[in-house]
Amino acid sequence: MNPSTICHLSGWGLILIDGPDASSFLQGQLTNSVLGLKANPSGTIAHGSSAACLTGYCTAKGRLLASAWVSLHSASTEMHYALFVSRDIAALFAKRLSMFVLRSKVRIRDVSNDWSIYGALEPMEQLLPRLPADAIALAMEAPMNSGPVKQIVFASQVTVDAQSNSNQWNAAEVASGIPRIVAATQDQFVPQMVNLESVGGVDFKKGCYPGQEVVARSQYRGAIKRRLYLAKVQTPHESCPPGTEIFHESDPGQPAGMVVLSAAHLNDPLWTDVQIECKSELAQGGKLHLGQVDGPSLELGKLPYSLVEI
Repeated sequence: MNPSTICHLSGWGLILIDGPDASSFLQGQLTNSVLGLKANPSGTIAHGSSAACLTGYCTAKGRLLASAWVSLHSASTEMHYALFVSRDIAALFAKRLSMFVLRSKVRIRDVSNDWSIYGALEPMEQLLPRLPADAIALAMEAPMNSGPVKQIVFASQVTVDAQSNSNQWNAAEVASGIPRIVAATQDQFVPQMVNLESVGGVDFKKGCYPGQEVVARSQYRGAIKRRLYLAKVQTPHESCPPGTEIFHESDPGQPAGMVVLSAAHLNDPLWTDVQIECKSELAQGGKLHLGQVDGPSLELGKLPYSLVEI
């Protein structure tokens, strides 16, 4: 992507949460802590762990219903949290959060139809002058062996000059190894199964949230036998959407895992880059196949970060 390119992210949505009790409410719902996030004025970019973070939202059984990038923003006298999520889960995610507001003074709004979401891979100093004054923006940064991921996602009610082709953005997101939960993968993974704790998406020192006991027990008792891996497969992107099952040649009777995210390979349209969740023991040897046991073979790659040991 050249430095002047911005992509329209039609697959992303935005939830805004505000009110006097917004911080304490979110603190009791998400896998990561939002307390202490510094507020960023509209038109600026929230970056660094003090301003933006990755998080998850789980069922009582510890399974992820959503993942989100979260930041706190100020506009005039109003403060609101922004949750960037997959568009196909935004409405139900907002509705589910609303069920637990009870007497808390919190307002939850899915504004995915009112705000347009964009992505950029360019340096922040080049993007900043072109951000609309109303923009809510954050840098998607996570611990990486080769430095942090520098993707920037932002929302605006003002139309921004952007390309509709988001192939480069999608490829960079898959290559980051940072999972994003979509409708097809809801209620499938404990956070550690998709490495959420290894990319800074789980705070094991914070207080309770739905599924917290399961997530903590999985961490400290070494119960996680599945992980997220990067791979590529010789098949068109359209044939391996998230949720597509993965099979191992030694165990053809049941799936070994599934596709978490996928993106068309930038240099060859016949290949697709994928994030897969898979049984760790099966990923260590033998062949993994897409869709069925005699489907296209997957070639595993290397994650850009180290796994937190369990």
